[in-house]
Amino acid sequence: MKVLVVFDHPRRDSFCGAVADSLMAGLRSAGHVPEIANLRAEEFDPRLPVEDEPDWEDPDKVYSADVLAEQARIARNEAIAFVFPIWWWSLPATTKGWIDRVWNNGWAYGGRKLHMHAALLIGTASAGAETYAKRGYDEAMRVQLNVGIMEYCGIPKSHLEIMYDLMKDEATRRALLGRARQLGANYF
Repeated sequence: MKVLVVFDHPRRDSFCGAVADSLMAGLRSAGHVPEIANLRAEEFDPRLPVEDEPDWEDPDKVYSADVLAEQARIARNEAIAFVFPIWWWSLPATTKGWIDRVWNNGWAYGGRKLHMHAALLIGTASAGAETYAKRGYDEAMRVQLNVGIMEYCGIPKSHLEIMYDLMKDEATRRALLGRARQLGANYF
């Protein structure tokens, strides 16, 4: 299966980058073909200009060349994975802006939906699971991302994997990288 891996972190050599590498190694080990979209390195502009605004009256609107290129990249893949740091209990602004601009009315929702088999979202977190559970941040993120975006856009299977305690110690970080590889090998 072809899997688009959407990576969003200011530094490719971060722990988040290592998670993306482990995920892709797992994908390859299972015979999948990953394609990376490194939003920061590619300097994707997350701002929504007028030409990419949803047109509720025209589901066949033709969007900007940048958006059409991203839509073509998505269309040539069968599944999608996101790797990102959790900031303010959500996706980074670049990823959110990518979704806002690219997953548009008439293409990802509305009259037509995405033709993806599955979505995997991996968020790296400094805090522990108990911190997220205490105020329901984990469940709020699952509803927002899995239901509010993935399911709404027609992706029948999605999973949010929060990688907690990444700053705890080296053993925890190794275990998280192992989990990313396992997800790549087994999720899709």
